[in-house]
Formats: sequence, C-alpha cells, structure tokens
Amino acid sequence: MVQAADPRLRDYVALTDVALRSRLEPAEGLFIAEGAKVIRRAATAGYAIRSFLMAPRWLDGLLDVVQTSGAAAYVADEALLASITGYAVHRGALASCARRPLPEVGDLLAGARHVVVLEDLTDHTNVGLVFRSAAALGIDAVLLAPRCADPLYRRAVKTSMGAVLSLPYARIPVWSEGLARLRSVGFEVLALTPDPAAELLDDVLPRAGERVALVLGSEGDGLSERWLQEADYRVRIRQRSEVDSLNVAAAAAVACALLAA
Repeated sequence: MVQAADPRLRDYVALTDVALRSRLEPAEGLFIAEGAKVIRRAATAGYAIRSFLMAPRWLDGLLDVVQTSGAAAYVADEALLASITGYAVHRGALASCARRPLPEVGDLLAGARHVVVLEDLTDHTNVGLVFRSAAALGIDAVLLAPRCADPLYRRAVKTSMGAVLSLPYARIPVWSEGLARLRSVGFEVLALTPDPAAELLDDVLPRAGERVALVLGSEGDGLSERWLQEADYRVRIRQRSEVDSLNVAAAAAVACALLAA
C-alpha cells in the first residue's frame, strides 16, 4: 500500500485538472489508461506501461498485464485513490503509459481509403466517441487540426473504449494546407454541415470516389468557412426538420455508418 504523498505517484495526481493535465501529459510523454479493459488494450497495442495504480480488488485480474509489462504496480484503497487523483475511480485501476511519436500525415494517408478529419473539437468526450465510432465502422485513420483536443487525454481514451490506441491518427501541422494535402493523394473531401442547402450525404456517397475524407467541425461553430467553401461536397445528414443539428459525435457515427454501407 502507498501513501498519497509518495513521489512515485506523480503521474496520477490531479487527474481532473484539465488545464494542468493537458500541459503535463504531452510534456512528460505520458497518458493515463483507466479501467481494466482499456489498460489491456493499451498493452495489446504495444504501449509501454510506466506504472499501475489500483485498488486491491483489481490486482488479480490484471496480474498478467502487470507481470508482462515489468512496471511497478502501486496499490491503494479507494479513498486514497480519490485523494490522489481528485475523483472517485469507479473502474478501480489506472495505468500510466508512454506516448509514441505520431506518424507523418503522408504516411498515414498512403494506405487509407476512408478517413475522418476533425477541426478544433474541444471536448475530450466527443473526440473519444468519434474515434470509437470510426474504429467500429471501418474508418482507416483520423486527422486532427492543431487545436483539436488530445485523443490521449484520460476522458478521451476512456470514452473511446481504447479505440484511440488502435486507430491510427495524426495532426495536420499547417491546417491551411490540409485540404490540399488530402486532394494531392486522391481524396474527395466531404464537409459536414447542418445547412439545409447542403446535399444529403447518402445521395453524395454513391458519386464520390474510392478515397473519401469526412470533415467535421467544432462543437460550437461547426466547420470553418474555408473548408466548407473549398470541399468537393458540402453534405448534411438526413434528419427531421424541427431538429437543428446533431452533436458532432453523433453526426460522425451516422456519417461513418453511411460511408461503411
């Protein structure tokens, strides 16, 4: 059993402080996996595990992962876990994992047919849900704008059920060049919008080429005007007229399902 002030637990302190963790984790080269399923998926995906922190009842179920990783496993009761992390860890187990360098955009696109592109999403839950839907529905890769929320932030990893650990993704370093980069390797760009003047996505997909990029904008403002104007198609999802729009994660799920079909 460990104590709250143990310096070996630094990776797990104040996990609910979004501003702090968003700075600290990329700088330290780490991310937090929460829950036995997600921890196993991180290990299966080949991420190096730095350490574990868990309640005693979770140790036996994760013992094989702990032993294979060679990392230290720290055990604390649930009250102590809450005092260290800043919240009640309902799933009972955490792992600090080492980040890996992101692939280059060109390398990621080389073998992809269907990609999702996210512009400036700020909500980690939405990012995680988009990855979960994209992975389940056959998307090959995800591209992110420079200001898009971190897919390896704890909440994004958790809501994706570990999909962010297996679905390849990269950041487009110069966002203004993103559309041209997609076109240069043969992608048709479909910009999603709730605008009723846009074409229906299910009408456009049969006409689109083999390589398709679905582009979704931020939660508040939607997709920027430049991407809307320069995309090959401005598309909308068929929905009842009295509903203004879908949440971006829901829209991504519907769009990925239509593309998969």
